[in-house]
Parts: sequence; C-alpha cells; structure tokens
Amino acid sequence: MSRQSRIPDVRRAAALIRRAFGIYVGAAPGAAVISVVLMVEGGLAPVAAAWFIRAIVGGLTTHDSTEIVIGVAGFGALGLLSPVVSHLSQYLQRETDRRVVARTQVELFTAVSAHPGLAELEDSTFHDRLRLANEASRYAPTQLSTMIIGVGQELITISTFAVTLLLWSGPVAALVFLAAAPTFVAQIRLARLRGEMMERTAPMLRRQAFYAALLLDMRAAKEIRLFGLGAFFRTRMMRELRAAQSGERRQDRLALWVDSSLAVLTGVVSLIALAVFVRQVFDGRGTVADLIVVIAALSAVQMSVSGLVQQVASAGETLMMFAHYVEVTAVIRPGGASPLPAAPPLRHGLELDDVWFRYTPDHDWVLRGVTLRIPHGTSLALVGDNGAGKSTLVKLICGFYPPTRGVIRWDGVDITGYDPASLRARLAATFQDFMAYEFSAHDNIAVGDVGSADDRDRVARAAANAGMDTVLRDLPRGYDTLLTRAFHDETADSAGVVLSGGQWQRLALARACLRERADLLILDEPSSGLDVEAEHEIHRGLTSLRRDRTSLLISHRLNTVRDADLIVVLQDGAVAEQGTHAALMTAGGRYAQLFRLQASGYDDALVTGATP
Repeated sequence: MSRQSRIPDVRRAAALIRRAFGIYVGAAPGAAVISVVLMVEGGLAPVAAAWFIRAIVGGLTTHDSTEIVIGVAGFGALGLLSPVVSHLSQYLQRETDRRVVARTQVELFTAVSAHPGLAELEDSTFHDRLRLANEASRYAPTQLSTMIIGVGQELITISTFAVTLLLWSGPVAALVFLAAAPTFVAQIRLARLRGEMMERTAPMLRRQAFYAALLLDMRAAKEIRLFGLGAFFRTRMMRELRAAQSGERRQDRLALWVDSSLAVLTGVVSLIALAVFVRQVFDGRGTVADLIVVIAALSAVQMSVSGLVQQVASAGETLMMFAHYVEVTAVIRPGGASPLPAAPPLRHGLELDDVWFRYTPDHDWVLRGVTLRIPHGTSLALVGDNGAGKSTLVKLICGFYPPTRGVIRWDGVDITGYDPASLRARLAATFQDFMAYEFSAHDNIAVGDVGSADDRDRVARAAANAGMDTVLRDLPRGYDTLLTRAFHDETADSAGVVLSGGQWQRLALARACLRERADLLILDEPSSGLDVEAEHEIHRGLTSLRRDRTSLLISHRLNTVRDADLIVVLQDGAVAEQGTHAALMTAGGRYAQLFRLQASGYDDALVTGATP
C-alpha cells in the first residue's frame, strides 16, 4: 500500500475529484444544482448581513429612517431565509448521502464480484484496501463534492470582504492572509498523517471485526462454548482494537497541539488587526458603522480562510481514501461487457496439458505436470490422498486460477481465452467446502441457477435428484422455510429450521442438479457427509445424472467411483495411475491398495459381527 501512502499529485487529485463529483452529480443531479445555488447564497449572506447592520447603525447615527428601514428589512429577510436554507441544505445532504452510498455500494461490490479469480480474495493487502475502499465509498464522493461547493462559498465570502480590508489597511489585510499560510501547510501535513494512520490501522480493525464476528457466528458457537474460547477471542479482539486506538490517539494529540498553537497565532493576528482598525476610527478616519463592517469582514475572512484551509487540507486525507475505492472499482469495464468471446457448448472434451500450479512463487508445487483428457459424454474420477491436488485441479478448471504452466483446453481452445462468466455458466459443481446460505430452502437451491428461481418445478426436481424433496416438503413451510435461526420469518411469525450436515450437503448437490443443461458436471466429495443409506441413494441418483454428460467426480470413497469411464490417481500433484476400476485393481498399485484397505474395514466388521 506504499503507493497510496501519500497525497496524490495534482493531476491524480484532479482526476479523483472529477470521479467523485461525477458520482455525486450522477446519483443526485437535482440536489447538485440546488447545492450550487445555495453555495452562492451562503457565500454572499455574511456580506449582506454586515452591510444591512451597517445601514441600521448608520441610519440610527444620522437619523435616516430610509436607511434604517432598508437595513431592518434586509436583515430580517436574511434572518427568515437563513434557517430555511440551513434546513434545506441538511435535507439535501442526507438525501444525497443516501443516493451516493447506494450507488457506490453497487459499484464496489460489483467490482469485487467482477474479479474472475480467487487470488485477490486470498490477498490480505487486497482486503485491507477493500476495507478502506468500503469506508471511503460511504463518504468520500459526497465529502469531496461538498468540499468543492464549500471552497466556492468560502472564496465568494473572502473575495467580497477582502476588498473592505484592503481599503482600510493593505498591510493588515496582507498579515491576515499570510497568517493562514502556516495553518494551510500544517493541515496538509496532518491530513497526510491521518491518511497514513488509517492505512496502518486498517489491518488491526479488520482483525478486530473478524474476532467480533466470530463471537457471534452460529457455526463457531459450539466450539467457543465447549472449549471456553469466549474470553480468548475477546482478548484478541480488544488487543487489536486498542492497538488501532493507540495510533488514532497519537494522531489526535498531535493535531490538538498543532491546532491549538495555530489558533493562538490567528488570535494574535486578529487582535493586532482589530487594534489597528479601532485606532483608525478613533482618529476620525471612519465611522462606527464602517468599523462594524470591517469587524464583520475581519471575522468572516478569518473564518472563511480557516474553513478554506480545512476543506483543502482534509481533501488530502479523503483523496487518499478515495484512491482505494477507485483502484478497487477499476476492474469494472465500461458497459459491463467482457472483451473475451463466450465459451461455446462442449462438443469434443476437456484437456489438461502439462498443467503445473502453485499458489504463490514461494509455495511448493500443488500440481506437477498433470495431463488428462475427459472426452465429451464420459466420466472421470479423481482419487488420492488429502493434499494431492484434487480440489485445486477443480479450481483451475473453473477458471478461479490460471495454471502457472501448461494449459487447459475447452474443445481445443485455452479456457483463458473465453469470458470466465460464460465458461462457468456451462459448469455445474458441488464443492467440498459448499455454502449453507441463511435463506429459504427454495432459495438455497435456486442460487445454483438464479434464472430458474421462479420455476418451482425445476427446483423441486433438482431437490428430488439430490434426495431432498421429501425432507423439504415436510418442513413447517415446505420449500419456503428459512434454513436458519439467525433471522426471523416475518411472514410466518416463526423461527427457521437448522438442517443436519448431511442434509446441507444434499442441498448443495441439488444446486448442481438444477443446472440440467450444464456441459460439465463437477462433484467434489459429494457424499462425504452422508450416512451409508443416503450415500447409496445419492450415488444412484448421481449415476443417472451423469449419464450422457461429461463429468468429473472426486471422492475418497472408492466404491462411488468404480463405474467411472476413467479413474485417475493423483499423488503429490502428479498423475500416478489411470485406468478403469478393473485395470487398476489388476495393476495392484496405489488405487488397488486404497480400495482393498477401505473394503477390509467392512469385511472385518462382517466377520466379527461389529458395526462397520
């Protein structure tokens, strides 16, 4: 994140401001126009108020009733208008905030989903940047746009009052403006330090949020209570929070010292200027009414200059944060279209040609020269020990990572040459680490093909193929039953239902079954959490589902892969054996050893009468 640890240069800053203002205007164009009008009114209001007061005082001094009436009427109109303008500004600010947040949240999470692979989501630096981008998305576009409007308002006030100060005393006016220079430099420096502090504390606050979420996670609740981990996680959570707060506290103390010193300097300059102007009136070079305007000008100029400095300086911090948002969302292509062609239907088969892969250059190879071919309409089974690279191979076929070496071909074409989304639309998969969504039963299956969400018959058919139709129909609200107790079902005024691990696995299988027209079916340990009877039932259903389709099956239970057209044994990331079940058993290699080892457990149980 070193690239971001400084305030962007002028050209980059201008580009960021244009982007922020574009979001602001695009989200709330009407509010933007009204804000510009209010900017002009806000800049001129202090000037008008000062001159109306001068008219009142001057009229009283000279007994000029016309001047008094003009002053009172004008000041009264401002008094009536200012509160309305203030309330209108507050409303516009809140409404614009809502619209901007809605827009930036869509952009941000569209960008996160637009990353074709998983590498970014496994990068801690990306998560730190994403956290800062998420924070910036909620305030930076509005704040930067408001800063532009605020700067305009301050400049209007300064330019109109500066004439008054210059007419009374050029040197004093110059002193007032020069006194703002140290403040300007100091505030820019403080803004940069605040931005750097936020970058340093981002990992700490993300870990703090992780421990807080862990303490509320229903999946972790059992182990937290069984192992007494509540205090342990809470201690770690507070350690990260206190470390982040320590950095914030140091920054706030520095800002307190600098701001206080500069405030004293400004106060001294104001006192000198006021003394000079009072002396001029005392010497007869002006009236009391003139002095009122000069005092108002002095106060307004100093406040406006201070406000201008704060606006510009704080913009540096905001720009640093907004740069993270721009970088994260840069992955979104204009129009949303992919420059790559769509993947066609699979007609000939899938090939892996000398595929090597490792997650990072400093890690060991997970796959070592894997060469395989799955002809169209056939089934291939992958077996091997844990860590052999089976699930990694699935991730590469799905395009979540590109091979480090070698190539994967879809009907002879490198899959990296196709639009990833179109390729994945032709796959149906059940992953070993499947998701249990806190949705209704229907929605948990429908996410497998969201275009079929309204086709309840297709969803029910997919559930039936996975052996879950009867189970789901017997739930309190059938397929509409919430499968969680973390949320309350408002329509039924009831809590949800929690499924068993095996039932969740079958529900994940139903998602794959929903993609009836998928060209390639990938099943990664589809029966690992099932009992023997359920496994037998699912195995029969999957055999039927895989018939006449290209399929890849991964399983440690070798009885479920014996009817595959080709069985491949992976060992240390390389192909150790391949062939049919009968051929591999005859060869007497690793597959035969594993198969007999699993079978012996059942055979021994049958011999001894023990429960297998």
